Amino acid sequence: MKIAYICYEGQLLQGLSDEDTLLLNFLQQKGLDIHREVWTDAGVKWEQYQLVILKSPWDYIDNIKAFYSWLSKLESLQIRLLNPYDIVRWNSDKHYIREMMDADLPVIPAVYIEKGTQPLWPAYFSNFNTDKLIVKPCISGGSKNTFVVTPGKLPALVFDEAFMVQPFMPEILEGEWSFLFFNGVFSHCLLKRPVPGEFRVQRQFGGSAEPQTPPAAYLATALSFVERYANGCLYARVDGVVKEGRFLLMELELIEPLLFLSTSEQYEHYYQALKQIIA
Repeated sequence: MKIAYICYEGQLLQGLSDEDTLLLNFLQQKGLDIHREVWTDAGVKWEQYQLVILKSPWDYIDNIKAFYSWLSKLESLQIRLLNPYDIVRWNSDKHYIREMMDADLPVIPAVYIEKGTQPLWPAYFSNFNTDKLIVKPCISGGSKNTFVVTPGKLPALVFDEAFMVQPFMPEILEGEWSFLFFNGVFSHCLLKRPVPGEFRVQRQFGGSAEPQTPPAAYLATALSFVERYANGCLYARVDGVVKEGRFLLMELELIEPLLFLSTSEQYEHYYQALKQIIA
């Protein structure tokens, strides 16, 4: 089986990230016929592949129509995609949080500012009983265009795309939990912390990530999201915070999450999950 391992053009221009390269090398050393490809490269003959793995197509959020077209092309060629096509499309738009809310699942609540509509800031503050909101595009990643709104700092924006609005969770300052699953099986967990004065936990904002042994209750909640929404997925990352002893989902990452692979055991978990899925 010939496998395409998907990254993005900017990655090649800026230098290859350690996780992507190390994982690719690990899989090649296991004997897999796997090759790095850029999803936007018009010269790739996709029909030569039987399987495509999404590893780091991080620029899809800026080229969403092209990304959807590319997915449709692969699907028309009957190439298997990991994670599955329908799940990737669903997970690409943060409106999926509304589905989870409707199912009364433990998630950070959200409302939406749809494209071309005006925000109702007073109602959002009132409904969430907060004086601080987090606003982010429905199609986004890595905290891009994510900002804080307070009653004294209302943005004068033209909402030419849909945005999600959530209450700011002060618990994020204590850390954001990330649970990694491969083929539905728990692999490892981290606690990501922002630097003082920052709420974003990503590395580009100075955040750190430390391995953790999670409490059983947090892990059980994270697993419940994977079992419900990530069936047939090679990888899943469940991100959230703990409020009053209860894990609340912030994001379910099923397209291009950093996997925080740092030990040979974790690389092996990924490989064994891949073997099971394609067997």
